[in-house]
Amino acid sequence: MPVPRRHLYMTDPHAPPSLASHSIFDEWPPELRALFDGTLAGADVGFTASLCAADQGHRVRTALLGAGELLAPDARTLAFALWPTSRTAQAVIATGRATLTFVFDEAFYQVHLDARQVSLDDVPLACFVGTIESGEMQRVGYARLTNGIAFELTDAQSALTRWREQLEWLKRAASAAA
Repeated sequence: MPVPRRHLYMTDPHAPPSLASHSIFDEWPPELRALFDGTLAGADVGFTASLCAADQGHRVRTALLGAGELLAPDARTLAFALWPTSRTAQAVIATGRATLTFVFDEAFYQVHLDARQVSLDDVPLACFVGTIESGEMQRVGYARLTNGIAFELTDAQSALTRWREQLEWLKRAASAAA
């Protein structure tokens, strides 16, 4: 099992420690793993992550995903689901790569994934299971990053019901990929 590359170093070696920090990881830090644990317990229903993948023409395709559309079944994995006909899903299928970006705990995260589609019977979405290639966290001391892209659910109960079903599919995909 690889040794985690979690370490902290300064973005600018001449900057005081309070001005900037940048850490690299290849395993989910515990607070992020809890965010994507599939329970939706205390989930911020406005949390939004941007999943990007470059297509064969090198155009970046983006899907916005909420807390109920992401699952970290273990320390190095992320399962996610996309509409199968979306340009983002097609780009991930073609390249096997995706990048997830989001704001959490006043920091910017960017996680590069090696991803593959996992086919499941009777599931209308394209389910993917990705392994963290590398992740980065960036934070500055002179400003607080309060949010990135955020949305407000117009029918929270319906979305939460759909997310719970989708998380069950992602758990199945993660098990099938293991």
